[in-house]
Amino acid sequence: MPRKVESVDRLQIEKIGGPGFGGSYSRLKSRGEVVLSDLSPADRQTVEDLFKNPEKAVPPPRGAADFFSYCITRQTAAGPETIKVHEDAVPAALRDSVRDVIE
Repeated sequence: MPRKVESVDRLQIEKIGGPGFGGSYSRLKSRGEVVLSDLSPADRQTVEDLFKNPEKAVPPPRGAADFFSYCITRQTAAGPETIKVHEDAVPAALRDSVRDVIE
């Protein structure tokens, strides 16, 4: 379940999948937060494109067993909006913001 995003200028990122990350029974979570205005124009455009067409994000390779996905959440006028995309579609600045935590 995505966490509430407090600011319209922030993205919350959660890495899920792979060997034990983000599962409903896992205490290990991988989360990060990025301020949109801190991203390069190219990364901001990539994020916007992902929200417009998340189904066009890079799919996992065929037969991939332990791939990661990222849930990216942003605040909109209508409330939080979350997409789930394959790790290869996520800009490095977002992936690099993620840190492992034990809950």
